Order: sequence, then C-alpha cells, then structure tokens
Amino acid sequence: PPLACFSDFTEMMRALGYPRLISMENFHTPNFMLVSEVLFWLVKRYEPQTDIPPDVETEQDRVFFIKAVAQFMATKAHVKLNTKKLYQADGYAVKELLKITSVLYGAMNTKGVERADLSEEDSSKFKFDLGSKIADLKAVRQLASEITSKGATLYDLLGKEVELREARTESIARPLEINEAEKMMKVAIDCVLEEVQKTKDMLNNVALDEANLEAKIEKRKLELERSQKRLQTLQSVRPAFMDEYEKIEEQLQKQYSIYLEKFRNLTYMEQLLDDHRRTEQEMFEETANMLRLMQSRLKEEEQHLLKSGNNDDSDVEIQEDERSDSEVEDRQIVKHRTAPETLLQG
Repeated sequence: PPLACFSDFTEMMRALGYPRLISMENFHTPNFMLVSEVLFWLVKRYEPQTDIPPDVETEQDRVFFIKAVAQFMATKAHVKLNTKKLYQADGYAVKELLKITSVLYGAMNTKGVERADLSEEDSSKFKFDLGSKIADLKAVRQLASEITSKGATLYDLLGKEVELREARTESIARPLEINEAEKMMKVAIDCVLEEVQKTKDMLNNVALDEANLEAKIEKRKLELERSQKRLQTLQSVRPAFMDEYEKIEEQLQKQYSIYLEKFRNLTYMEQLLDDHRRTEQEMFEETANMLRLMQSRLKEEEQHLLKSGNNDDSDVEIQEDERSDSEVEDRQIVKHRTAPETLLQG
C-alpha cells in the first residue's frame, strides 16, 4: 500500500486517542495481534456495549473474530471490509482499517473536536448510541424478509394468470343456475351435518371412556383395600416356628459368648508362651556370650604365660611349665565342668 494511506492511518489513530504508537515497521510482517487489538479498540470506540469476544489464540478464534467485526461494521456503520486482507494482518490490512478510522475521524470532525486536544481521557465523549435503533432495525429486517417472500408468491401467481384468466372469464360468462347452487348448498350442509354428528359421537365416546375409567379406578381402589387388610392380618399373625427360632437364637448368643471367652484366653496363653520363649532365648544367648568371653580370657592368659616363661631359666621354665601345665589342666577341667553346668542351668 502507498505511504500516504499508512500516514493517514497513523494520524487518524493518534487523533482518535489510540494509546499505542503505530509505525510502518509493525506491518512489514504479518502482525495479527496488533490488527486484532486495533480492530477491537475501534469497535469498542464505535459502540462500547458490543460483545465481540477478543480471544485470538487459535485459528478458529481468529476467523470468528474477523467475521464478527466485519459483520458488526457492515450492519452498524455500513462499512464493507475485506476479511481476507484483515486476516493477512500485513500492510494490505491498513487499507481496511483506514475505512473504519475514516468514519470515526469524520464523525469527530463533524462534532468540532480538534485533533491536537484529543487525549485518551476524552475518548469517552465520542460514543454513538445506537441501542435505541436496534428494535427498529429488527423490524425493518422482518419487513424486508416478508416483502421478499410476498413478492416471490406474487410473481408465481402472476405467472399463472394466463390460465386463470380464461377459467375466470368462463365462470363469469356462464349463467348462474339456481338448481345447481341449491344442490351444492345441500351437499355442503350435509357435509357440515356429518361433521357435527362425528363430533357428537366423539363426545359420547369420551363420556363412555370416562365412565369406564371411573369404574376401573373404583375396582383398583377395592383391590387396594383388600390387599391392605390382608397385609395387616399377615402382620398380626405370629408364625408357628417363631418360638423355636427365638430359642435357637438365645442358644446361639450363649455359644457366641463362650467362643469369645475361649478365644481371648487362647490368645492370652499364646502371648505368654511367646514371652517365655523369648526370655529363654535371651538367657541362652547371654550364657553363650559368657562362655565366649571366658574362652578368650583363658587363651590370653596362656599366651601371656608362654611369653613370660621363655625369659626365665630352664629349671624355672620347667617348673613354671609344669605349674602352668597343671594350672592349664586345672582350668580346662574347671572349664569342662562349668560349661555343662551353665548349659544345664540355662
């Protein structure tokens, strides 16, 4: 598009009080977000009460938004927009946006408002109240649709006028015979009388159906009363096996209490047995640990005696060896004696 169109668009948007600066670089590449924002702002400026959804996230939302704006401007301002160019959102969309801005700019000039003094705060002054004319617009649309339908039917009837004219002239030229007219009137009267008789028969049938339904309702009521009486008698009669059932139920309750008592005792005894086994196992482990400690101590003492005996004389060594051997034997005997005793005690 030429630069003049773009400069006029920017000047008009600035004069109308658009809060954002628009440059030519914004439309070098498709910028649908900016175009949708400008369109929504212009539509709101034209009519603040409009309910066009501003969602443009998906492709369907964008198409719906462009169609809604184009339809709104066509019906409200009689401005025809090219939806394809608007959807491109490039420099060619500026021409379409210029159509809307020129309308608003012309309306602003007719009111005598200067462009330099216009600001965002004064933008609320330029509102076009078209809500009062919506009802008239709907009435006009309805009348236009009725006119088109009536015109189509009239055209069809006029197409059949050639054939109908001949039949009409023949019927008019033919003399009226009283006998034929009387016959036709009698036939019509007979038809009406037949319809009246049919309606009377239908009314009689309705009355019969009503009487039959009332009789059926009375019959059902009597059956319901008999059933209720029978139910009351059955509830009042005590079954023959009820005494035996109650006795067995009492015995079952006693047996269940005995079972619960035995079950509790059994669980308690099992718990005591587990505790006893646990204590025996602990005592056995303690005696085993004591035996291991005693064995380790005896081995240490033997090693210590062997080391000290190597440093003395041979006689002393012999004596000490004999003593040590005797002591070791005594200790081993004591050990062999004490070990089974402790095991037996355990």
